[in-house]
Amino acid sequence: MPKDVILTPEGLANLKAELEHLSTARRREVAARIKEAREFGDISENAEYDDAKNEQAMLEARIAALEDKLRSATVVDAAGLTTDVVRVGSIVHVKDEAGKANKYTIVGSAEAKPAESKLSNESPVGKALVGRKRGDEVTITTPRGERRLKITKIDVGAR
Repeated sequence: MPKDVILTPEGLANLKAELEHLSTARRREVAARIKEAREFGDISENAEYDDAKNEQAMLEARIAALEDKLRSATVVDAAGLTTDVVRVGSIVHVKDEAGKANKYTIVGSAEAKPAESKLSNESPVGKALVGRKRGDEVTITTPRGERRLKITKIDVGAR
């Protein structure tokens, strides 16, 4: 049974754009590579043909995965979000025990990009923050040890 995928409107648009690109332009590019490799002669000993067919298989697997995610996607409506509790779609401002401030956007696992401070609601930090309110302190166990964060502000993503 497919797992529900939680997306923000931006994440939904990004997945749709990626699917569109892969199923049009990339499919044509791979088909052209296969056609070109066939022209090299005997396909039983043709490394270019094998490589192009492998690329096609990986492309089709990615397209199928994207279609599956989109079928089971639940889009979080930013208009329905409030700033009283952390939810998927919230932008959370926190301070750690050293007083360093950070800002995290809580997103579904399909959109998570820790380098951009987009944390999955299923990640240790995301799990600890979801459902909490401004002023709450949370303790998260990380590979580097325990980390304490205090929620200083909750914003709502783009409406």
